[in-house]
Parts: sequence; structure tokens; C-alpha cells
Amino acid sequence: MTNPVPAYEDEGMPDDNNDLLPRQLADAYLDALIELDPITGTYLGVPESSGRLPDYSPAGEQALTDLARRTLERLTAAESRPGADSDSERRCARLLRERLSAELAVRDSGEPLRAVSNLHSPVHSVRSIFSLMPTETEEDWSVVAERLRAVPDALDGYRQSLAEGLSRDLPAGPRQVATVLGQLDEWIGDEPGKSWFAGYAADGPATLRKELDDSALAATSAVTALRNWLRDTYAPGVAGAPEIAGRERYARWVRYWNGTAPDLDEAYAYGWAEFHRLHAEMRAEAAKILPGATPWEALKHLDTHGEAVEGVEEVRVWLQELMDEAIESLDGTHFELADRVKRVESMIAPPGGAAAPYYTGPSMDFSRPGRTWLPTMGETRFPVYDLVSTWYHEGVPGHHLQLAQWVHVADRLSRYQTTVGMVSANAEGWALYAERLMDELGFLTDAERRLGYLDCQMMRAVRVIIDIGMHLELEIPADSPFRPGERWTPELAQEFFGRHNSRPDDFVESEIVRYLGMPGQAIGYKLGERAWLRGREAARTARGESFDPKSWHMAALSLGSLGLDDLVEELSVL
Repeated sequence: MTNPVPAYEDEGMPDDNNDLLPRQLADAYLDALIELDPITGTYLGVPESSGRLPDYSPAGEQALTDLARRTLERLTAAESRPGADSDSERRCARLLRERLSAELAVRDSGEPLRAVSNLHSPVHSVRSIFSLMPTETEEDWSVVAERLRAVPDALDGYRQSLAEGLSRDLPAGPRQVATVLGQLDEWIGDEPGKSWFAGYAADGPATLRKELDDSALAATSAVTALRNWLRDTYAPGVAGAPEIAGRERYARWVRYWNGTAPDLDEAYAYGWAEFHRLHAEMRAEAAKILPGATPWEALKHLDTHGEAVEGVEEVRVWLQELMDEAIESLDGTHFELADRVKRVESMIAPPGGAAAPYYTGPSMDFSRPGRTWLPTMGETRFPVYDLVSTWYHEGVPGHHLQLAQWVHVADRLSRYQTTVGMVSANAEGWALYAERLMDELGFLTDAERRLGYLDCQMMRAVRVIIDIGMHLELEIPADSPFRPGERWTPELAQEFFGRHNSRPDDFVESEIVRYLGMPGQAIGYKLGERAWLRGREAARTARGESFDPKSWHMAALSLGSLGLDDLVEELSVL
């Protein structure tokens, strides 16, 4: 293979006799992880990673499992070293132990052998990483060609893992497979010269034309081979497999995505309470726009009669200006931002992915800035109500301020805490809190934008309801406006979601497939926001009149990642 995973040996990690503190151990783990996972290296801006791809075979997955287990074993010794009781060391140790324990629970149950998802899977990582590679020089493009040539081995290893999963009765859900097959069809195109990889390579220099074209063809052929195997072998093999996780599997994934093991029945009830609260607020805003209309009738009216941006490039520029304006307004008043944190780029997402916007963080040296990505889904008209709160979430003061600030203060934490140690619910909770903060600060200046914000909040409340509800097959409560007394199924979840949000049917369908393929992730937005709000209120209560929101925000953003179990406690004492 051109992309073998290095064997796990002690030189990949410091030996047991080294006097390592937890932060040093965490960063040693990260260095070893980058060797095993070059995609992570590229995300972090490590040039040596750029020509390689991970080994996704069962052996490659086992190497990652071994690395996590040996690091966890060494953590106990690191925690006993002199100096390990400082706040910085203690927080890092808590995070490392929690993250590795959660990861091992997932790995030991065989999840990497069933990793098919419309958003979060090896095949998606292989494609998306090319969008983050430097392409300014001929040398950059030569490295691109090298990584393109690594695609066949990476996808063949992925196929081996899925085949092993089939043999061990660890199937992915049929909807995931069908959706990914459709995505692969789009990436492949009608002919090899029109594939996604060919289009990407076409931007390279003429001096490397043949090398890039041949490498892109090899990558496209590998995607085609994977598509054919998924269609002809894997899909029949998982036909009739359950789409939902069930309580035991769901609990493992909840811990992984959220850094907590919440009372799922309480969380389900909380989702319903938020649904009813938000529904009442939405009705009030909708009446200002279209008297007598339901919130979703008012939002549908805004699709054609509200403020909108026309054109794909025009919306990219508009979103850039929105983030720039937010930085200018917030810096020095509600945050204190370093210059390099202020740089964020608005981008249009490549076709063939999921329908939701997303964010990618800066490299560790900020040579690649943080970026927000808008999937256009073929549209050229973009209603503003659906953009403003979403870009407060994805960009500023949401994901970008938090994740870029982590990178900015990495020397005070550890590189691990600011990168791969990220807990999804911490980051998504902050981003949803950021939306609410902008509402509190008066940035949602009219009924259109505020109804759009409430619609975004409602979507996250609905996620809690249907993600927990369908994976655990819970009963719909008696006070529900929808099918009271029935038990959740994916079909009912899609119908309920469709009735209670403003987004098109293809988005709703994409979201349901996403929740089925990433059990427990979708609840982290609201549960994380609740943790941030509780932490802020506890700090406000403790400090009284001396509580300074700007200082609290910057201290909170400089903590690095923490699971929800630890987040409230740490926020409360800032």
C-alpha cells in the first residue's frame, strides 16, 4: 500500500519512564494520532501530512484503538506527577480521560466497522480534505496529486472495514447506504472527466496537467469501485437492518458526542418544554409579519416576499460582510479579540454533500483561516431570515470565535484541548448560545430576523425530541400537537420535523438521515446551550455586581474543550 499506517511502537509515544504531565501526554497523543491520521494533520496545518490518507482498514482502526488505550493507561501516571494538580493540568487530564474513555467505548463496540453516514464517514473525510489543502504553488499541486493517488488505498481499506462489519453482524442503516450511494453518484458524474475530483484537479497548473488528470482519474475510479460494491454487495447485505440505535448503542454515542451521560427521559421532556416555549414566541413574531398566519406560513411568505440575496457569489459576499460587521461591533465591547482571530472567510460548499451549513477551523498557525461553508443546493435566491442567525452560529460569535480562540491560546492549554479533544456538544452549545446572545444584545432588529432565529432554535428543540424519541422509540406525550400517544419512528420524525420548520423537503430528509447515522449528536446543541446558560448564571450569581460579561466570555472561550459534565462547573467559577 502507498499509505500504510505506521506500526504502533513506543517511539510513537514517549516511554513510560518519562516524567510527563497530562498536557504533555495529550500533545504526545496528538502527534502520534497525526501519524496515524494524516487528515487530522492537514486540518491542523501539518505539511508532512498532506500527501497521505489514513488506513481505514480493520488494522488501521485497531491501531487507533491501541493508541487510545495505551494513552489512557499512561494518564494515571501523568496525573500523579508533581504539578499535575494545577488548573491547566487538571482540566486537560479530565478532558483526555473523558474523551479517550468515550472513544474506546464506541470503538470496542465495533462502530468503525459500520461507519456509513451522509455527513460523517471516512469517504466524506477523504473528499472534503482536498478543499482545505494549499493550492497556491506548483509544489502544492504536486502534493495534491500525491494525495489523489492515495485515494484508492484509503477507500479500499474502508471497504474492508465495512465488509468486516457485515461478517460480524454490524450493519449500517439502509437509509445511510442509499443516501451515500446518491452522493457518490454525484461525485462521480456522468463521465470520468466530469467527476468532482477531475473538476478539482482542473484548477492545477498546466505543467502538472497529465499527473493531476491521471491522479484524479484514479481517485474517481476508486470512488466508482466503492459505489459499485456498496450498491451490489453491501446494500443487499444490510437490507432490513434497523435504522435506529436502541438505548444501549444510543447511550454510548450520547457520551461520545456530549461528554455526559444525561438522563435521556429528562432531556426528552426538556426538548418538549423548549418546543412549547419557542412555539409561543414564534406565533407572536409571525403575527407581526402576516397577521393570522402560523409561524411556518409566515416563514413561507418570507421565502418569496421577504428580504433576500440574489446570486451565489453575492450571498458569499453578503455573509462575509455580516461576519465582518459582527466582529467590528462585538470586539472591545463584548469580547476582546486578537487580530488573527478576527480573520474568517465565507465560502460556498462543494456540491454533493449534506444540506446543512458548516464551519472549518483555522490551522494551528492561522495560515489557513477559519471558514464558513454554505451549501447552495442549486438555489440562487437566499432569504435573509434563514441566514443571519445561522451565520451568527457558524461564524461570529459562534463556532469561529470559540474554535479560533482555542487555537490562539493553545500555548496556554495543549494542542489536544484546542483541536481533536473538542466535544461536539460544547462547541455546538456555544454556537447556539451565540445565537441567543445576539438576540439578547439586540442584533435581531426586525420580526423577519427574529422569527428566523426562533426557527433555528425550534429546529434544535425538535432535534432533541426526535433524536431521542426515534432512537429509543419513546411515546409522544399527550400534550403534543402531533400524534399524541403514538411511538416515534423515523417516518413520524420526518413528518413532525417537516411541519415545524421552514426548510425544504430535501433538507428535512437529509437531516433525518443525518440523525439516524449520527445518533446522539443532534441533541448536543440544546443540551450544550443549556450548560452554557447554567454556567453563566451560576457565575453571575456568585460574582453579583462585579460580574463582567466581556471578561467572562473571554475566560470561558479560553478554557479549551470540556465535556458537559465538567463545563458547568468550570464556567461557574470564572
